[in-house]
Amino acid sequence: MKCNFCNKDIKEGTGILYVKRDGTAYNFCSGKCQLNMLKLRRKSSNMKWVTKSKAHKDLQSSSSKKKKQEAKV
Repeated sequence: MKCNFCNKDIKEGTGILYVKRDGTAYNFCSGKCQLNMLKLRRKSSNMKWVTKSKAHKDLQSSSSKKKKQEAKV
């Protein structure tokens, strides 16, 4: 199982399972992830401590480097 906010692996029997009224289920590794996603309505791509944002920023930086190299040629 993975956390819906930070994409960390959650061990069996741990974490928080949150079910909305419409039946949508969310798995969270910690209260920090639950608070940021549900109450504060933050996006994980904007958080520096989230692994999703780190991977997303790596993809952006590599594509921008390619664009700069193409522009120089």
